[in-house]
Amino acid sequence: MDKLLLLGDEAIAQAAIDGGLSGVYAYPGTPSTEITEYIQKNKYAKEKGIHSEWSANEKTAMESAIGMSYAGKRAMVCMKHVGLNVAADAFMNSSITGVNGGLLVVVADDPSMHSSQNEQDSRYFADFALMPILEPSNQQEAYDMIYDGFELSEKFNTPILVRITTRLAHSRAGISRKGVKKENENSLPSDPKQFILLPSIARKNYKVLIGNQVHFEKASEESKYNRYFEGKDKSLGIIAAGISYNYLIENYEDGKAPFPVLKISQYPLPSDMIRKIYDECKEILVLEEGYPFIENKLTGVLGDKKIKGRLTGDLPRDGELNPNHVAVALGLEEIKNDVIPEVLEARPPVLCPGCGHTDVFNALNEVMADYGSGKVFSDIGCYTLAALPPLNAINTCVDMGASITMAKGAADAGMKNVVAFIGDSTFTHSGMTGLLDCVYEKSPVTIIISDNDTTGMTGGQASHAEHVLHQICKGLGVEEEHIRSFIPLRKNHNEALEILREEIEYEGVSVIIPHRECVRTLERKHKIKAKIKKMK
Repeated sequence: MDKLLLLGDEAIAQAAIDGGLSGVYAYPGTPSTEITEYIQKNKYAKEKGIHSEWSANEKTAMESAIGMSYAGKRAMVCMKHVGLNVAADAFMNSSITGVNGGLLVVVADDPSMHSSQNEQDSRYFADFALMPILEPSNQQEAYDMIYDGFELSEKFNTPILVRITTRLAHSRAGISRKGVKKENENSLPSDPKQFILLPSIARKNYKVLIGNQVHFEKASEESKYNRYFEGKDKSLGIIAAGISYNYLIENYEDGKAPFPVLKISQYPLPSDMIRKIYDECKEILVLEEGYPFIENKLTGVLGDKKIKGRLTGDLPRDGELNPNHVAVALGLEEIKNDVIPEVLEARPPVLCPGCGHTDVFNALNEVMADYGSGKVFSDIGCYTLAALPPLNAINTCVDMGASITMAKGAADAGMKNVVAFIGDSTFTHSGMTGLLDCVYEKSPVTIIISDNDTTGMTGGQASHAEHVLHQICKGLGVEEEHIRSFIPLRKNHNEALEILREEIEYEGVSVIIPHRECVRTLERKHKIKAKIKKMK
């Protein structure tokens, strides 16, 4: 099909397939998950053997993608914004190694924290790494950027960060496809030492990277994604980045503002275009999703002309932008179409009916009542909902894997009977090293790895922990008699209480693995089986 109706995530995936992709690497993370899932389900991608298995975490995904690039193939790595923190070591160094095959790093930011711990803006990471950025304003542009991005990456010998946000990732629009490109042949880097970051080589590569900045900026000035729209009213100039450009044009029936508008979707910032709008207009309004990245760069640099945006209060300092926010900043009438009636009360999310995590928490709550509150350190997963009523069972959630290490730190501080609660997929993502620290120091910590055979929070993707948790814990040095398990069901409540009490009392490292398949993935399996049976 030449035209498709796709989510932004799906448009990115289809463009990568059409653009000569050989492999995608990722760990599930909303709002980026659907990119990899689309490739996994794509018939053409399967026939061509395009790699699309999930990675253990974002760091391993980033490094695998660099490895595919080293071998001359085109690779894409996908993650949400906090996942970039996990991948940061490899990400930062990849701009110094450069690429062989094209390498795109797609990061989905989550302003308003719909499913995240923070609102961080990935543009700062790319700016820190001296890496070009592509930031699409709509689904078609997302497709085009990915499709052409591999060639741009190879042309400048650099990875490219493609930054999207939740609204673009999870909204749908029509896109027009282009022809399918052939995959690259295997080839080694022309410089055999390019990827060896010994200091003497890294210093040389870094000078090259710095020298390339002028070429990156020239590409931004000439980019079809950065456009200058003339306007008769010079009292205001508008700089709109990425999807915020859509929020602007939705306020005008013909999609045209009366002011000069600079649409930015490729970075580094096009300085000549910025100078033009600055010289022409009395004031500048900066519209951008996320942090005041552009506004910060312009304020105090171009002179005393007023730069308005998130920093000045003309736009909200936090959360997603929308057409109403832009309307208020422009002095237009606000559209009151997204107000929730006062009669509706907020209903907090809860664990699914029949969830095994609930049975574990019910038992844990009963046991911990004997030891005092504030001693259960939790992690990121479906089970984090246990922080809310009616369970009220956990006391922390900071980042992936932090339950184990925070529990260890609390035990180091003298706290007794501390418990770390983590899921199976999160454990293999970033909990194993924390457990190794506990084993090394013989910390008095009880670690509950609640195993539901899947990555449940992001939709039921495969877990690297399936059927191997006991072996992993034993291999890391946990004494086998203190690796315990039970099936979290109401009928096994007393058994759970007994195991929990015994291990919490133990003055050393213990691991408890409650194991029952996620009710949602089990339900899907039954539906598939029934469908196959019906077809027969």
